[in-house]
Amino acid sequence: MLQAICRRWWLMLLRGLAAIAFGICAIIWPQITLLLLIGIYGGFCIVEGIAEIALGVGGGHNGKVWWSMILMGLLSFGAGLVAIFYPGLTALVLLWVIAFSSILHGVFEIAAAVSLRKVIQDEWILVLSGVLSVGFGAVLLAAPREGALALVLLIGAYMIGMGVLAVALSLRLRHLAQQHVYPQTPAVAP
Repeated sequence: MLQAICRRWWLMLLRGLAAIAFGICAIIWPQITLLLLIGIYGGFCIVEGIAEIALGVGGGHNGKVWWSMILMGLLSFGAGLVAIFYPGLTALVLLWVIAFSSILHGVFEIAAAVSLRKVIQDEWILVLSGVLSVGFGAVLLAAPREGALALVLLIGAYMIGMGVLAVALSLRLRHLAQQHVYPQTPAVAP
């Protein structure tokens, strides 16, 4: 398997370069990137909704209509229309979901640290993680517009970092392919 991966090192290189390009575009044009992501999400929801409605109407092998599937399809279809025609509202709702889930996650981390303080050492790390999560969520709620753009910038930075690592890995794989040196992978017992 490693030999096949090494021979196709250039695919990893393309992946890395594409990630870097996407990351740079997200940083240069964060508003456009956010709208594009919302548009893709809207398109996905519309296609998903149509598929769910079709599955619901088709029903089971006995011809019974699956109303719950039809209802889910209508909800997905509606969410897609909202995302496409009201992208600002979609971005705001998405930001709220991220913010509230971050705050809840942080509260649970802090509670876990308090309950585990006699069982583990260095529980302050869990407390710090919880405080950061709560703080992150609070900042998003305090400045939603800036928060949405900051998320796009973070995605861009992440993609650049991931792309650089993928390029580095591809060059290492290329070197292995040129040298025909493939480390022995441990045999897995049946």
